[in-house]
Order: sequence, then C-alpha cells, then structure tokens
Amino acid sequence: MTAPIYAVGDIHGHLDMLDAAIQRITDDGGPEAQIVFLGDLVDRGPDSAGVIERLRAGVAAGRNWTVLRGNHDRMYSYFLEEHPRPDPQILLGMDWFSDRIGGRSTLASYGIETGDDTRYFHIHARARAVIPQAHVRFMAGLPGHHLAQGLLFVHAGIRPGVALERQTEDDMCWIRREFLDYRDPHPWLVVHGHTPGQRAAHRGNRVNLDSGAGYGRPLTAAVFEDDRVWTLGARGREPLLPETQD
Repeated sequence: MTAPIYAVGDIHGHLDMLDAAIQRITDDGGPEAQIVFLGDLVDRGPDSAGVIERLRAGVAAGRNWTVLRGNHDRMYSYFLEEHPRPDPQILLGMDWFSDRIGGRSTLASYGIETGDDTRYFHIHARARAVIPQAHVRFMAGLPGHHLAQGLLFVHAGIRPGVALERQTEDDMCWIRREFLDYRDPHPWLVVHGHTPGQRAAHRGNRVNLDSGAGYGRPLTAAVFEDDRVWTLGARGREPLLPETQD
C-alpha cells in the first residue's frame, strides 16, 4: 500500500477556499500529506497575493507540497519581467488585464488599483516596485508537471502520443481539445485542471479537478490512493468514479 497523494484544482485567488482544502487534507492525511497544487493560483478571486504567500511559505517551510504552473501564473510572471510580454497562447485582442482573464484583481490584492485611464508602463513599474521579489521568484520557478505513482499531474494536459520529455510548456499550460477529446489510455492517469466544469470529473484516462473556483464555485481537493480516486469534502472522502465520455 502506497501513501495517498492529494491534489487541489485551480484556486484563482480564493485564499479562504485554499485554506479549507488544506485543512480537509490535513484532517484526512496528517500534516505530512503530499499535496500537488495544479496551478492557476491567481486572477479573478480576491486574494491572489495571499494564495501565493500561503503556498510559497509552505514550500519554504518544507511542507510536502508541489505547486505547478498554470497559464494564469505564466501571464503573471510574463507581466512582471523587466520587459513585460504577452503570452503567445492568448487570444487576439485579449491580455492579462482583460475582464475574462482577471489580472486586475490580482494586482488589487497587492493594493495596486487600475482604472480605465491607467497606462501599461505606469502599472508595470508600480507592480514591480510593490510585489515582493519572493513572490516573483516563486511564480517564475514553478514546474510544469509532477510525476508520481503512475500519476501525471499537470495544469492543462498533455499532447497525446508525445513523450513526456518532449511535452512543451505551452501545451502543459494551455492545451484543451486535442487532450480533452483523446479517449485512449495515456502512459499515466493524467490529473489536471484548466478547463472548468460544474464539478470534478474522472474520464478514465484523465481526472479534471477544475470545478470552477475562478467563477465562484467550490474548490476541489482529491485523494489518489491504490488506483482509486476520491474527492475530499466536508464529510470526508467521496468516491470519484470513471464516467463515460460523450
């Protein structure tokens, strides 16, 4: 019997939900529980700065935590570089500050307000002056995937049929249809977020834990142990069984 691995879906700035998920995991598996956070720490929710600090401090303190990079985390890091750059995967006409993306709320969590008359170069300089370098370094150093016990944890997914060492960060942060529509087994059970649903879903070859916290729905934590999967709620473990894909 192997020790369980816990995973937490897309957080999107909801520190209260994150703390509740960590507490449920601690109640189930103890303070040394291994947890993988699937990325998208920031944007849309009210306290992205608090989420980053909670996870950064936990990793620094030696908690058995792995924090992955999501597409929103990558946009955060790209903006805070010396010369800000857009993510090449983003839709034309959109950027980190678009309402659908949520970068304004992330900056607001640091006390940086933006208005319709705010210039890009002004807000970039202010953000680089205000946001702690510890946050910048932590976010820039997040890995793209984590492999353990026959499970591949990744933010968005992988390109089917491509060896793990040849997967690109673009795909691991952004891929959707080519991954979501693939029905055959992968070399691992892929645990991912990125594509929000009404609830967590087990699709046989993959498990999606993005239950829409970025849109105000509950954050999902899950348990993986001995080839079984559970979600972890207020009443403890509830089985997450494979569903037939449409």
